[in-house]
Amino acid sequence: MTTSRRTHAGGSSLDFLNLFVANIQTGFGPFIAVYLTTIGWTQTTIGIALSVGTFAAMASQIPAGVLVDMARRKSVIAGLSLLAFSMSAMLFAVRPGFLSVMIAEVLHGFASCTLGPCIAAMSIALVSHSGLAARFARNARFSSIGNALGAALMGAFGYYISSRSVFFLAAALSFPAIAVVWPLRKLDARARPHPNVRHSASLGTAVHVLGDRRLLIFAACQMLFTLGNAAMLPLASATITEQMPASANLIIAAFIVLPQFVVAAISQRVGRYAQSEGRRLVTIAALAALTVRGALFATIANPILLIPVQMLDGISAACMGILVPLVTADVAGHTHHYNFALGVIGFAVGIGATFSTTIAGMIADQIGEPLALLCLSFVGLVATLFAALLLPETRTARMR
Repeated sequence: MTTSRRTHAGGSSLDFLNLFVANIQTGFGPFIAVYLTTIGWTQTTIGIALSVGTFAAMASQIPAGVLVDMARRKSVIAGLSLLAFSMSAMLFAVRPGFLSVMIAEVLHGFASCTLGPCIAAMSIALVSHSGLAARFARNARFSSIGNALGAALMGAFGYYISSRSVFFLAAALSFPAIAVVWPLRKLDARARPHPNVRHSASLGTAVHVLGDRRLLIFAACQMLFTLGNAAMLPLASATITEQMPASANLIIAAFIVLPQFVVAAISQRVGRYAQSEGRRLVTIAALAALTVRGALFATIANPILLIPVQMLDGISAACMGILVPLVTADVAGHTHHYNFALGVIGFAVGIGATFSTTIAGMIADQIGEPLALLCLSFVGLVATLFAALLLPETRTARMR
């Protein structure tokens, strides 16, 4: 088989892997809260369970990145991560006791942090650096399609069969995902750094990567973005439920699905723009879209009119889904610490997500949801100005 045909075959496998992973991950979103509510869990215990999962994922970001950097076979780690997803889903479905659910959340949190870097590492091994923007755009596109399909499929299973069936489906979908990892094992050798690479796998190199100004400023942008973004949809959903309780589920479903179609539609164009014009402008555009979305959520009273506003989330998601692995590759792709750097950014995102819902909830309780949404929009504005003033361009002439 020629190199181009091997690359095409590997690319197709990677496409389907992103699709299936997004399918599976959909089952670990809002469906957990719905399922645990139906079996009698209180909102307090559900909140504890979700917080355990969030904290496990945040704490696992950097260790998981180091593990993937050290692993000689990224495909094996990816397969084991998918198997962990299946085990986690089965724990939810078969033994939904407090301890079992905590174990499932921790298992899923750590596996998520190893699988993402594996997919990014295999993407880098598949194409040259000049082709990374297009490859990451394809990853984002197929992930968005998988999210939309997963939401529709699992929603149908939950509605027509039972809430528990969602987790049996998530467990079952892990196996076709594992199957498409098999052809990607040929990328393992290419995913390892060459022995003569100037930056060896050492503590000193890791410290050098961690001290890179470009990485730290981009991580700060990601933290601010998540701080402004994570609580926005939950707050808007609460407002919509109060205003239109009969139609709230339908509107919220549209809020979740429509941005995925936007991501699928624009990802390739965003990737080309990031490659030709640079990463900095795309970052600023994503942050500006968050700012406008928050301001419109705070000022528009009609929930129906908010549906097209929510499509701005698709613009931000497409940009950030491509930029995170791409900027990390610009900064650390030539070292043995790419996934360590990816973990640093993931940790910053986790901090933003953890504080976003807590702070926004407190503001909403004190002064109301509209003003809380306006505060989130202000965070987006601060992030936009921060990126415009301080974020350096990471693309160089050799990457064009």
